[in-house]
Amino acid sequence: MAYYAQSVTGQLEVLAKRRPITAAAADPGEPAERRTQLRRVQQMREFAVTSLGLPDNGSYRSYADLQRRFVIYNVFATPELSFKPVRSCFLVVGCLDYRGYFSERMARRYAAQLKAGGMDVYVGGVAAYSTLGWFDDPVLNTMLDWDEAQLAKFLFHELAHQRLYVKNDTAFNEAFAETVAEVGLERWLATRVTHDEADRLQKEEEREREFVRLILETRSELESLYDSTAEATAKRQGKHAALDRFRARYTKMRRRWSGDRTYDSWAYGDLNNAKFNAVATYHDAVPAFRALLALSGGDLSRFYEQAARLGQLPGPQRSACLAQLAAAESQLPGACVKSTE
Repeated sequence: MAYYAQSVTGQLEVLAKRRPITAAAADPGEPAERRTQLRRVQQMREFAVTSLGLPDNGSYRSYADLQRRFVIYNVFATPELSFKPVRSCFLVVGCLDYRGYFSERMARRYAAQLKAGGMDVYVGGVAAYSTLGWFDDPVLNTMLDWDEAQLAKFLFHELAHQRLYVKNDTAFNEAFAETVAEVGLERWLATRVTHDEADRLQKEEEREREFVRLILETRSELESLYDSTAEATAKRQGKHAALDRFRARYTKMRRRWSGDRTYDSWAYGDLNNAKFNAVATYHDAVPAFRALLALSGGDLSRFYEQAARLGQLPGPQRSACLAQLAAAESQLPGACVKSTE
């Protein structure tokens, strides 16, 4: 009951602080930079409808200043020698691979309980989330500390959840939304920024993708170790060695980036299975959805139809289809996708 009470209180706070984004963007009491950001968000919101086929509703047409850095805190947890997530199940959204809290204190208390039970635990602050169309979600001050690329991706990502959401499949939902966000950003940059600015933002995106690849490769290495017949002690030693290699590889990567420190706090902080899962949840199936977009001829409306078809399949069959897509197979069985001819 305490968990649901804080959820209701937190959601009501967000809704109560909303005001039309047009009013906020014209308010002389807001800093000039903030007003500029809000006007740019309005442009992104229209682009999401007209160019990306995302929902044309009341979401992200209002603004709320929560006067804090994050709106919610997600708690990820796994066993010490496994990537099987601790799941939380709810009436509306189904089961998730994490648990979200508006209250940081309650999130960290829950995390401490899991850690005391021997779990690997990671608490991540989140700047935005989607109520999946149940409410008109506002733009939050927590979203406006980023550059244009990050802001656009977040907006497109959250709206994509309103376009398609499959109960009990966090990895599917997040990878679908992340794919829409990446493609949306590419198309936004192609039409809305100068060539030099697009190059700079694209370089940042490439570095992010390279860092994510390193995380996923390390996670795959650890997963093979955990699935092996080695004793638990040997697995723990192998885990520590793999995490040391991860940090060493990141250090080399950063040197090639001329000392860019964007990901230092993540890479050099505490590393565990839950932290790797938090990234994998969003990115593991992105290559599969990218392949599905290619099979759809780059047409987002067809892509949404095919993704929705996948979402209707039973879980094991859906996973098998995504695996086939990730393997870059040029043709898939009709059970997975319809022809786009």
